[in-house]
Amino acid sequence: MSKHPDVVIVGGGIIGLTAAYFLARAGFAVEVLDRSDLGREASWAGAGIIPPGNPDRAAAPIDKLRAIGSARFPGFSAELRERTGIDNGYRMCGGIEFLYAHETDVVGAWEEEGFPFERLSRAGLASVEPAAARIAGEPYLLPTCAQVRNPWHLRALIAACERAGVRLRPHTPVAGWATAGGRVVGVRLGTGKTAAGHRFLLAAGAWSGELLESLGLRPGIHPVRGQIVLFNRPSPGIERVLMIGKRYFVPRGDGRVLVGSTEEPEAGFERWATPRGVGELLGFATGLFPEWAAAEVERCWAGLRPGSPDGLPFIGPVPGWDNVFVAAGHFRAGIQLSIGTGQVTAELFQGKPTSVPLDAFRLDRTPEAQVRPAFRS
Repeated sequence: MSKHPDVVIVGGGIIGLTAAYFLARAGFAVEVLDRSDLGREASWAGAGIIPPGNPDRAAAPIDKLRAIGSARFPGFSAELRERTGIDNGYRMCGGIEFLYAHETDVVGAWEEEGFPFERLSRAGLASVEPAAARIAGEPYLLPTCAQVRNPWHLRALIAACERAGVRLRPHTPVAGWATAGGRVVGVRLGTGKTAAGHRFLLAAGAWSGELLESLGLRPGIHPVRGQIVLFNRPSPGIERVLMIGKRYFVPRGDGRVLVGSTEEPEAGFERWATPRGVGELLGFATGLFPEWAAAEVERCWAGLRPGSPDGLPFIGPVPGWDNVFVAAGHFRAGIQLSIGTGQVTAELFQGKPTSVPLDAFRLDRTPEAQVRPAFRS
């Protein structure tokens, strides 16, 4: 790497690392700084749901961003495995989304996008996922819904970044920006030193707000705690991802099942699991699967999602600073939006037209209360 990297990325979660890999593969010298261990915040804590998608027909920018990830995840997973020898656990297990009457407007978006789905009768539900018979709502089978094991994926991504020449610097907190002549020339580290670079990408998740504020912007990025419970091989088991409103069940290949998640903006930066949150999830799970009351709860944990006022991420240039960019605020969808975000970031830095119009994600947008992605988890 040259004396100063082409791109300094602040934040080593799923978004920062994916962007780093795409940029390095495009020929940029990249350095990633993270306040803690790489990939150990919301990225590690997530359930790894990859909803279906068709990037050629997705209408809304947020759905196109998600669909890029859906379409590219099989190939990207294979690429990471070939380069690192690490399996990220990607598998197309299928899913079932349960919709209530006021939620069925998303079916039109699914039809327009053109990925496969099927409205199941109650008998059909009992046939394909017998244990889910107690779940209310209209069941829709999504055969191309997939999942990834977040910790495994992050290990593969970190190793791939290293092999691509990315300089990774965990435990390197950023205290602010170093400016000269109206431009950012580096980031000030907690040690008092400065990490210089030519361009900068802020991808610090829930911690991005303070660094943006020091550049004169307050887009409203904030932490939203989410808690998850892991059941150890409950019986009866399930085969597919089950999505019910903001909650879900994710069956791993080894029989374990993740149950999530809470949504707690009031928790601030407190990222530990609580008796109340865990109790809510256990009540939710055993209310639908009473037999699971006897199952072992193997682990509980929490993560801080980076929320935004309208639930959409911020991607693109930072107004007023011609060499600073942002990729933050991905809320519940970091894993599924990571590939699309990495792709458009690399295109942006190369001066190419972006695969997804970025106007909907600009930092100075007026939040729209009516934004409704085709998938929420």
